[in-house]
Amino acid sequence: MPMTVRAEHVAPAARRPTPQGDTHDAPRTTRPTRQGKPHALAAGADDIPWVLDRCRALVRPSLEEAVGRLHPWVGEMAAYSFGWCEVGGAPADASGGKGVRQALAVLGAEAAGVPGRAGVAAAVAVELVHTFSLLHDDIMDGDGDRRGRPTVWKAYGTGPAVLAGDALFALAVETLAAEPGGARAVRTLSVALGDLVRGQADDLLFADRPWTGPQRVRPDEYRAMAEHKTGALLGCAAALGAVLGGAGSETAAALDRAGRHLGVAFQIVDDVLGIWGDPLVTGKPVHGDLRERKKTFPVLVALGSPRGDRIADLLESGDAPETAATLIEEAGGRSAALTEARRHITAVETALAGVPLTAGAAGELRSLLGYLVRRDV
Repeated sequence: MPMTVRAEHVAPAARRPTPQGDTHDAPRTTRPTRQGKPHALAAGADDIPWVLDRCRALVRPSLEEAVGRLHPWVGEMAAYSFGWCEVGGAPADASGGKGVRQALAVLGAEAAGVPGRAGVAAAVAVELVHTFSLLHDDIMDGDGDRRGRPTVWKAYGTGPAVLAGDALFALAVETLAAEPGGARAVRTLSVALGDLVRGQADDLLFADRPWTGPQRVRPDEYRAMAEHKTGALLGCAAALGAVLGGAGSETAAALDRAGRHLGVAFQIVDDVLGIWGDPLVTGKPVHGDLRERKKTFPVLVALGSPRGDRIADLLESGDAPETAATLIEEAGGRSAALTEARRHITAVETALAGVPLTAGAAGELRSLLGYLVRRDV
């Protein structure tokens, strides 16, 4: 979409001073106490919003500084995608997401025994890559809305959105390369990006495969896709924070494994919510994934049951999603999905237990991982 490029189109957020001043490593002991007791080393579920806020406050100034180095028009599109501005550059305060990946990077550094500041560059790089992937995903999927606003390609046009995504990817690599130990960090990111592309390719190809027969998508193929598309970047986030914090390869590899298992669990729980979740909680219509005929884990399990042909007919026609949801549950799709998610959460715990991690940060990391999948299913 054509528009005049002016200096004032630089994202206002990129120049906004931060209320914390120049000190962003907030003391870990400043969390409010609950019921008169000092906080425990391991954060509880109620503390997770505090953890996310703390990590976002630490990362935001560096993320804004990085985006501010982009071409003004491209920087505006990036700022729009983060919720910092409207089309044209006017300031906004829209939701830019919870900042889970940047929190994983900060906690990965702290779990490795260094201040969270050491993981900020990793957090910035992973957040840039995540946003780059969303910009391109929205184009490939034809999604017109994200977090209650038009997606970047809808707001600015397809070509500009592709350009903005490319710029974010390049900026992520530049951010890591400038750090001490940057070569190792860039290699870690490159592996994750290769897996992300592989997972995205499989996901796109799944859509064209039949519901039944020898060419149908199997649950194990779906697990691999979810690990690559969702888990690779989560694992990379935690591992990169540790890498830039000077952690050994064993610790970084364990954090990467934990994040990959988390990605599979997160995706499968999301699949359950996409069929049976409360719209008031998920923000999606009930049975939304069935209406869109998505090949999700509960569906793939149910298609392998004696009811599979009947379920396939309903999914193919798009008729009676309520009936399809009932049949999928009766065929064991929902219970199998939740069992699979729990299996991967156990694998997360196993990976983290295998290496020495700083107790306080490791507790917050475990709580964050659990928070992401223990949703209302």
